[in-house]
Amino acid sequence: MQIWVDADACPNVIKEILFRVAERARIMVTLVANQPVPVPRMQYVRAVQVAQGFDIADNEIVRRCEPGDLVVTADIPLAAEVIAKGATALNPRGELYTKENVKARLNMRDFMDTMRSSGIHTGGPPALNQRDRQAFANALDRFIARVGRS
Repeated sequence: MQIWVDADACPNVIKEILFRVAERARIMVTLVANQPVPVPRMQYVRAVQVAQGFDIADNEIVRRCEPGDLVVTADIPLAAEVIAKGATALNPRGELYTKENVKARLNMRDFMDTMRSSGIHTGGPPALNQRDRQAFANALDRFIARVGRS
């Protein structure tokens, strides 16, 4: 089992949580981005830089992830693709994407895109807060505990 991180948009505080978990649980964490991403010199942490371009990093994550892996992303289309491949997707707010909820989230995303393209200002998500960070850490710990038992 590995953890793949859509690192271009992942908040630094979430990366720090992942770095600590990588060493504690001895799980490889790979950050994938189309720009250089600084990572600490740790045995279980690495970064992969891909070419610039739309969805290049996402496509690399989909190509590399395997069933049982965890992908950390706020990108709903990426989450849908890795779930279809048998991996698990978790967003930085601690929400687990599932086969059951990812389609509804894709539909809402597409609806909001349509609203924005018609000129309606929809705003973005609120800033990540302490509750979100704790929810992410808890969901990550639950996932690792579940995988460790199987």
